[in-house]
Amino acid sequence: MNLALFDFDGTITHRDTFRPFIEFAVERRRRVLGGLVLGPVVAAYGLGYVPATRMRALAAFCGFRGRRETDLDALGARYASTFESVVRSEALERIRWHRAAGDRVVVVSASLRSYLRVWCETLELELICTELESRRGVLTGRYLGGDCTGAEKARRVRARYDLARYPVIYAYGDTHEDRELLGLASKRYFRWREVSEL
Repeated sequence: MNLALFDFDGTITHRDTFRPFIEFAVERRRRVLGGLVLGPVVAAYGLGYVPATRMRALAAFCGFRGRRETDLDALGARYASTFESVVRSEALERIRWHRAAGDRVVVVSASLRSYLRVWCETLELELICTELESRRGVLTGRYLGGDCTGAEKARRVRARYDLARYPVIYAYGDTHEDRELLGLASKRYFRWREVSEL
């Protein structure tokens, strides 16, 4: 059995799924208020002064603080049902190839568990991702354990799996946020092309 690690946004999908989920799951009034509060940060993000990790965390805080976790999970399940139009056919083929070979397939993503969990369960894939903190069933708006991106992706994979047990480790990514994840692998694919160096 080998191990296959897949980034989600931009690798399995054609596009980002985080921002559309904010638009899908956050009511209009809250989005407008959040836009007013975060306006300067959004502008700074557009100019490259604020990293994507910070922008995602702020958007989640404004959008989900005080919401019931079960409500967001239900919205996440509905949102995941729309993924057929954004998932790359070559990604599904590669996932099926790994599954047919008996490999352990894991999605490792900065995207939210609220919607990734359902999609991964449908395909019988394991999942490591960003999770929202909840207290007594109500979301705090903060991340539980931080944003699953960059070095955190690799750290969480190492914490969950004994990498020495796998004869071959495959990793698939598409941005600099996947660099450390790809570094775990003996067979690395960046934007669906095999690479020897990062």
